[in-house]
Amino acid sequence: MTTRSLVVISAGLSQPSSTRLLADQLSAAAVSAAGVPLDVRVIELRDLAHDITNNLLTGFPPAALREAVDAVTAADALIAVTPIFTASYSGLFKSFVDILDKDALAGKPVLIAATAGTARHSLALEHALRPLFAYLRAVVIPTAVFAASDDWGSDSAEGALSARITRAAGELADELSRRAPVTVGDPFALQVTFEDLLDVRD
Repeated sequence: MTTRSLVVISAGLSQPSSTRLLADQLSAAAVSAAGVPLDVRVIELRDLAHDITNNLLTGFPPAALREAVDAVTAADALIAVTPIFTASYSGLFKSFVDILDKDALAGKPVLIAATAGTARHSLALEHALRPLFAYLRAVVIPTAVFAASDDWGSDSAEGALSARITRAAGELADELSRRAPVTVGDPFALQVTFEDLLDVRD
């Protein structure tokens, strides 16, 4: 059975963070729901913050950032989790997305999720994150997951959050099962024959 790759992007700024906690719960649920083995890699954007800034200024990614970008591009599916600041995704999260190639997420299943101090920010998933990934031509699964501070302290809230995590992970697993593994070719490899280049015909 072919192992598929799942990359989890966590844009939390503190350690530990509720954003990373939600990311870990989503990835664990995805592993449980998947009908194939999943190789999970978590990318903590906090650890790459300086590299992301340097890349935006110079256009050249340091090695660690290049590896993270390559992992996202080669992933079969993506879970993206950001804290919400001022009714939208964090600047660090958006800066990382800005350095991805415009085709890096095309056709890739993406589960979007967010955390915030209050439930008033929950609509940011629909007016900010979903349009962002739709613009990048990703396949955003229907269920988005939002967790406010209260969701980590109330038994009833945790039950609702857990159910939403399970549903979203199941949708991601279903979408993944319908797709062939991602193959990323050598960008410098010759994609046409010499005959095509020379326009040689019989």
